[in-house]
Amino acid sequence: MVQKYQSPVRVYKHPFELIMAAYERRFPTCPLIPMFVDSDTVNEFKSEDGAIHVIERRCKLDIDAPRLLKKIAGVDYVYFVQKNSLNSRERTLHIEAHNETFSNRVIINEHCCYTVHPENEDWTCFEQSASLDIKSFFGFESTVEKIAMKQYTSNIKKGKEIIEYYLRQLEEEGITFVPRWTPPSIGPSSETSSSSKSQVASTAVVVPEAALKEGLNGEALSNPGGTPEPTVGTPDDKLDADYIKRYLGDLTPLQESCLIRLRQWLQETHKGKIPKDEHILRFLRARDFNIDKAREIMCQSLTWRKQHQVDYILDTWTPPQVLQDYYAGGWHHHDKDGRPLYVLRLGQMDTKGLVRALGEEALLRYVLSINEEGLRRCEENTKVFGRPISSWTCLVDLEGLNMRHLWRPGVKALLRIIEVVEANYPETLGRLLILRAPRVFPVLWTLVSPFIDDNTRRKFLIYAGNDYQGPGGLLDYIDREIIPDFLSGECMCEVPEGGLVPKSLYRTAEELENEDLKLWTETIYQSASVFKGAPHEILIQIVDAASVITWDFDVCKGDIVFNIYHSKRSPQPPKKDSLGAHSITSPGGNNVQLIDKVWQLGRDYSMVESPLICKEGESVQGSHVTRWPGFYILQWKFHSMPACAATNLPRVDDVLASLQVSSHKCKVMYYTEVIGSEDFRGSMTSLESSHSGFSQLSAATTTSSQSHSSSMISR
Repeated sequence: MVQKYQSPVRVYKHPFELIMAAYERRFPTCPLIPMFVDSDTVNEFKSEDGAIHVIERRCKLDIDAPRLLKKIAGVDYVYFVQKNSLNSRERTLHIEAHNETFSNRVIINEHCCYTVHPENEDWTCFEQSASLDIKSFFGFESTVEKIAMKQYTSNIKKGKEIIEYYLRQLEEEGITFVPRWTPPSIGPSSETSSSSKSQVASTAVVVPEAALKEGLNGEALSNPGGTPEPTVGTPDDKLDADYIKRYLGDLTPLQESCLIRLRQWLQETHKGKIPKDEHILRFLRARDFNIDKAREIMCQSLTWRKQHQVDYILDTWTPPQVLQDYYAGGWHHHDKDGRPLYVLRLGQMDTKGLVRALGEEALLRYVLSINEEGLRRCEENTKVFGRPISSWTCLVDLEGLNMRHLWRPGVKALLRIIEVVEANYPETLGRLLILRAPRVFPVLWTLVSPFIDDNTRRKFLIYAGNDYQGPGGLLDYIDREIIPDFLSGECMCEVPEGGLVPKSLYRTAEELENEDLKLWTETIYQSASVFKGAPHEILIQIVDAASVITWDFDVCKGDIVFNIYHSKRSPQPPKKDSLGAHSITSPGGNNVQLIDKVWQLGRDYSMVESPLICKEGESVQGSHVTRWPGFYILQWKFHSMPACAATNLPRVDDVLASLQVSSHKCKVMYYTEVIGSEDFRGSMTSLESSHSGFSQLSAATTTSSQSHSSSMISR
């Protein structure tokens, strides 16, 4: 497996030329990097005007590895080849490196880049990426990988320290300014010749998409484990190391890399709907920074948020008066760490009455609104306290808890709420303080604890009776002046006291069922299942030839092919495919086929857009300007992996990918809209019509315009 690393942008508040002077002092060896034994220059080129300087070095490293492993490998030192390409005219330094030793067994690449800060020409930016691919190593592949990763991450941390060490050294020598490169004063003809040569040289030193051993360039001299491809995009797309520390906290280099790589993947596949960095980080932490696992649960959560319009819940949903009067919970200042504090008087709450009066779905929606408010308060507290705050503290008072609270439908509702919150708000609970736990509490805990994640469970602190008033109690986590009055504190708490819900407010099971259905069908999106041999199709009738068909869909499972067809005659009334009965989408996941099997492409209907292959997890938005009136069919079809052309046998990667699609079934969630061409404002019309997006969790939505007919996939 290839291990990858991508750094954030590191900013030096010094001019590029001064940073280069400090950087060059690392060679031929650097005492701050003990493993960097020596380096020899093997090739060097300098343009006539001095603007381009390319130097290639062979670097000797003493890897900190077990003596036995070195003996088996038959080497004491490892050699790397490093190529530095300095363009003084453009004020850039590209560094690429690869291993020379064991290059047929281990492939190590790294790419680093020093550039001028886009907003301040007197500052310098640094980025690096690397990859490590161990093909074979005498049966010690896992050991070598661990050694490489450990040394690489430890040396990354030294990178900025080394530059700053040599900057101080220069300052002690009285060097605080290095002039920029200027063209030599020569005649016009010579100047033209020199310019053309430098242009050729400049072209020659554009670094390929390789990777570079920054341990070699000095930022982190060691074995790598990171991505080879340089970061692309505008500076606004990249994460600054100082920003990460200020708003996200202290992360290890590999954790930073996981965040950046997952964020880049989201930018490619969910453009315009990227969750905020804090939220991405929560999913990574919930899966111990396993990118694949974090990506899977986050995509499921984003689809869930979109389908149920969770992002707009604070703005569009008003809790029923029963909840406002009898739900004994509310926000109350913050704890000693600056986390928002939520107080829940569960023992005083009539859970049975609330469920009977409101239903399970209304309670769930209220809890979701509490979590959304918690995310907002975390952002506010991060600004107020000047340090990252990504979770909140919950104080649960159990005084009054009894067997009434163990009413089966109430416990069922509680378990459902826990399940939804665990899946969509990971790592948002910083600490849970359970106070005055009665004897019946172990029974409730036995029922609930299996549904709570192990990481979350470790954050629980449980106090029986008045133990919370002693050492290690409430005062260790909450300031005395904000302890609620009902806990013998001095602060008036505005949380409702709860109490019994009047039976006159109870509703019948039929009323609750209709209300629950209404709550969770308040979505413009529809779900559909796509099977091998059974595509899902929808019919759109167009009267005005200048209309615009727009679409916005997410591929929830499997890979699909999206097509648009036109027919002058209407297909037969849609028939639900028998396979649709097996759909697991909810509510209303279906499979409808409109194109009759006797229809022929080109005679009965025609294709008006090129087929679009969409991978699992991708979000697709687009539009088509109709040329003719008639009937348009939007089709989502199962994407079959192509067989190898040479052998007609499936490739290993194709087989593995096909196995991931259970029973050859895919799932899509879609929304379509037809608007007049005079109202059309771009290709992402469904987003611009305010029907889609992630208002609470997303950064600014970007749009792109396209010409006459368009289909845009957010990759």
